[in-house]
Amino acid sequence: MKQIIIIGGGAAGFFCASNLDETKYKIIILEQNSDVLQKVKISGGGRCNVSHACFDPRELVQFYPRGNKELLSVFTKFQPGDTMEWFDKRNVSLKIENDNRIFPESNSSQTIINTFLTEIQKKNVEVKTKCVVKEIIKENEKYIVKTSTGEFEADYIIYATGSSPKSLKIVENLGHKIIDLVPSLFTFNIKNDLIKDIPGTSFEYAEVSIPKLKTEESGPLLITHWGLSGPAVLKISAWEAINLARLKYNFEIEVNFVSKTIDEAEKLFQNFRQSNPKKTIGQSKIFEVTNRFWQKVLEISKVDLNKQVSNISGKEMQMILENLCKKKLQVTGKSTFKDEFVTAGGVDLKEINFKNMSSKILSNFYIAGEVLNIDAVTGGFNFQACWSEAWLIAQDLNLK
Repeated sequence: MKQIIIIGGGAAGFFCASNLDETKYKIIILEQNSDVLQKVKISGGGRCNVSHACFDPRELVQFYPRGNKELLSVFTKFQPGDTMEWFDKRNVSLKIENDNRIFPESNSSQTIINTFLTEIQKKNVEVKTKCVVKEIIKENEKYIVKTSTGEFEADYIIYATGSSPKSLKIVENLGHKIIDLVPSLFTFNIKNDLIKDIPGTSFEYAEVSIPKLKTEESGPLLITHWGLSGPAVLKISAWEAINLARLKYNFEIEVNFVSKTIDEAEKLFQNFRQSNPKKTIGQSKIFEVTNRFWQKVLEISKVDLNKQVSNISGKEMQMILENLCKKKLQVTGKSTFKDEFVTAGGVDLKEINFKNMSSKILSNFYIAGEVLNIDAVTGGFNFQACWSEAWLIAQDLNLK
């Protein structure tokens, strides 16, 4: 019986093992940590954001800053609908939330973990934890995997280690080209009086642009203790990951907190002034922002909160509108988004056959997951790439 060694006990590794034909192969998973499926456990705040309800592969690939062209063929063979069906067959109910993210009905990542553990138990897959791979040597048609707990021999290798520099070095030593790693999906560190002391303040729809890179994203926005976060910031950080690394995370952004042009905002202001002339500006609900944020805007615009709306000067109004619609903020660094660290960079995609995720450089060697130069915005997309790639590998091996 031929031996498959899966290096990496994460999403891609386990999904692959769960779909392999155990009557054909002896399967071993090697994981360097003491626990498997660690990212699955913490994903979605411990609820596990399994995938995203986007069932058209052409639309789905738009969420991947790197890998979108290559993944099109992958998703035509296995996409989020197939993921839902796979779990459904194993009696795991999934639900689609309002923002199209897919979670288990149980709201617990343990449900997903238990499903994988049950599957691999049925298939007699051996899992070795605290087993650090040091080197892989190709000998004729076989691979020798040298680890901290001894040597293993494999007919086939599935390399699904995630994007640690050490694991990339191993595959580089085997002849693969590695695209430098840079963080993707991060929040912006900003010190500015407008957002000081109001963490937790959120905006349903805002626009964030980086003038220097001529790029813009929109979506929900969140003020944090250290700056700005939320989908609008995370999306722009993912798409511009390489450029922002080049700028050493020092750059200027422009934020439109209300997603309105200055002219549109001015019209709203004038209409409100006409119908509520006696109201104090501090108590006026002109825009869809929280009271705390509104008062902060007035404070930095140097407008007296007790002034009546009718007495606001043209200059004061322009200051308020600039701070709401065109606020320039200096970013001075980044913070990792939660524990779900995602990187851009990894194994060069030109060296992978996306029909079955096999290496074009090494025979009987497959690569999947974050070790590849593929990454996505937040919302279940990174996991979906893992499921789809792993499924293709399993199908290819099952036909051998």
